[in-house]
Amino acid sequence: MLPEIHTAIPGPRSRELAGKLAKYEVREVTFLSDDFPIFWERAEGTNVWDVDGNRFLDFTSAFAVSGLGHSSPVVRKPLLEQAGKLLHAMGDVHPAGVKADLCEALSRVTFERWNAGTGKTILCNSGSEAVEAALKTSLLHSGKPGVIYFSGAYHGLGYGALEAGGLPYFRDPFRSQLAKWGVQVPYPSCYRCPCGRKEGFRLEGEPFPNCATTCLEEISAQILAAIRQREIGCIIVEPIQGRGGEVVPPRDFLTMLRRICDAEKVLLVLDEIYTGFNRTGKLFACEHFDVIPDIICLGKALTGGFPLAACVGRADIMDAWPASQGEALHTSTMLGNPLGCAMAVAAIAEHSKNETQAQAQEAGRRLKTALGGLRSPFIGDVRGAGTMLGVELVKGDGAPFGKLAGAIMVRGLQEGLILLGGGPDGNVLSFSPPFAISDAEVAYLTGKLQAYFEQLPQTLA
Repeated sequence: MLPEIHTAIPGPRSRELAGKLAKYEVREVTFLSDDFPIFWERAEGTNVWDVDGNRFLDFTSAFAVSGLGHSSPVVRKPLLEQAGKLLHAMGDVHPAGVKADLCEALSRVTFERWNAGTGKTILCNSGSEAVEAALKTSLLHSGKPGVIYFSGAYHGLGYGALEAGGLPYFRDPFRSQLAKWGVQVPYPSCYRCPCGRKEGFRLEGEPFPNCATTCLEEISAQILAAIRQREIGCIIVEPIQGRGGEVVPPRDFLTMLRRICDAEKVLLVLDEIYTGFNRTGKLFACEHFDVIPDIICLGKALTGGFPLAACVGRADIMDAWPASQGEALHTSTMLGNPLGCAMAVAAIAEHSKNETQAQAQEAGRRLKTALGGLRSPFIGDVRGAGTMLGVELVKGDGAPFGKLAGAIMVRGLQEGLILLGGGPDGNVLSFSPPFAISDAEVAYLTGKLQAYFEQLPQTLA
């Protein structure tokens, strides 16, 4: 359903709740202003209703979580059934039975499906925890503490995840407490080349961009130099960067990393927390590149709306963890929560259907075509895969135009659109809608965006 707005945005009840948050929540967490935010009350499919009764279109899937749609019956039904039987178990002492079912399902959908043996899982409460479980696994497996990560990377906000994160905004306030075992190298981008080359190396008609070979050679040389100079246990990478601005790497990038890892006996850890479960039009983004990781980190759409994540690795690698002697080295009180496990088992089954993948692919094609039809001198690049798309906004000189992205988010909210900005400079409009987004909803979005591009820039001069 298209937006239906009855009040000023934010409405009176949202403003009242914002005042409560301002008083009781740490001020750094939620951005509060005269224009932001709305407070959600319920959601279904592609729609969100706020506490003032206004209906919005969500083009974010609430941070790429609700690909199957908000309040999808696929995950809501098992949640309610499980809630009627068991809310909490003792995850690393006396687990719920559904925990074993989920670990089996994760193996089947990853390493078994890739004909790479059995996958073993560490269940977690958040994507950041899954990343840190992978980093711990790397150390136990190799005895080498070092990690290679990439500029623009976002792996979460725990200290281990921050050390492997490439966005200064999140790292800099805590830099003095970071352990400095990470080595950053450039993430290849064909629009903003880290090697200083200008745009134009993309091959038309290819499913992904392709950089000049020399760009990948320069990145490869930096990685190999780090491996020679430091004790590197793993390379962690997003197959397609999310928070970094929906950056799709050249098609040979992951293949290059796989080759280096094999030759140097270094683990390849893929952070598919954002990209997993058909977000990019494949069940996992690495399948676009025919690359199998040693460890894969999953979350977000894993449950469709419950805080649960997973670090899944090849059995021989995960067996670097010692057998439990009655006390787990890496655990938490809520590990393997039965509600989340039940939802995840159902979500995995749904995402594994050909029909779900086809729906995601078709939605992505329609949305990318529509975004590509927008006309504005302030659009620098339209990119992405599946329903993980970004529109980079630039000034006349090509510099990032973050203020325009922010203004579009605010104006969009006033007219019923829930949008997000991304990228290191906040100048990328990021789209990750539910897969069931309709033609009418896409047309509403692009009609509004075209008007914003014509109206808003002059107000920001």
